[in-house]
Amino acid sequence: MESVLFVCLGNICRSPAAEAIFRESCPNIQCDSAGTAGYHVGSPPYPEMPKAARARGIDMSDLRARQFCAEDFRNFDLIVVMDQDNQENVESLRPAGDRTPVVLFAPMAAGFDVEAVPDPYYTRDFDGCLDLLESAAQGLKRYVTQAGV
Repeated sequence: MESVLFVCLGNICRSPAAEAIFRESCPNIQCDSAGTAGYHVGSPPYPEMPKAARARGIDMSDLRARQFCAEDFRNFDLIVVMDQDNQENVESLRPAGDRTPVVLFAPMAAGFDVEAVPDPYYTRDFDGCLDLLESAAQGLKRYVTQAGV
């Protein structure tokens, strides 16, 4: 596995944080993030998320939002989504015959019994979101290691 795309709704909180966390733990894997909606294309992450991430030593300063597109299926080996709505939106753009895996991120987190990464833009729990993302990133690292990276 050479590349992973993280996807959430607006690409300003969850998916860019997941990208930043994962690229530090697996620098040999190409990472990117995108949103299923185009609300924030070109914008930096929502200010509270990089602030909380910075307190943990995670740098998100170079990230800018972009919208997910069908071409992403061709450009990435794995697409990791933050919740079921994101998964449905991503799947709706899947090109015929494409077999790129699209998986939920939260179930990869040890010690968390959740199916989705709650959106801190609405919950305001940026630290709780980062706790879940960091744990899920470790689970994803184990997954890609077993896949032969």
